[in-house]
Amino acid sequence: MDDYFDNYDVIEKNLKYLTDNHKEIYDAYEKFGKMVHEKGGPLDEKTRWLIKVSLSTQCQNEFSLRTHILKALHNGCSKEEIEHAILLVAPTCGFPKMMKGLLIFRQVIDSQINKQSK
Repeated sequence: MDDYFDNYDVIEKNLKYLTDNHKEIYDAYEKFGKMVHEKGGPLDEKTRWLIKVSLSTQCQNEFSLRTHILKALHNGCSKEEIEHAILLVAPTCGFPKMMKGLLIFRQVIDSQINKQSK
């Protein structure tokens, strides 16, 4: 999971705090998220991840966006499909949000290229 974030230590410590102190809540949240993703309707896996990329872009949630980009790639989405999902944010949610998402997308892709070349 440390591949997803530059500040993994902060996120890991916060998640550990949550799971140590509120395990039942975290487990219920995880189960709910999985159920919605897998059983919520007819959308295929790629489409679900592209929607999550767009939603994370709109929400300006950088950590989720990075995670969703990586999971979208892992689940068969092309870089072009992911970029399109981010571009679609602009007309409804605003150009600045799309530009921030595009910047994060480019950072994630560059990071993946650098890891592959090592």
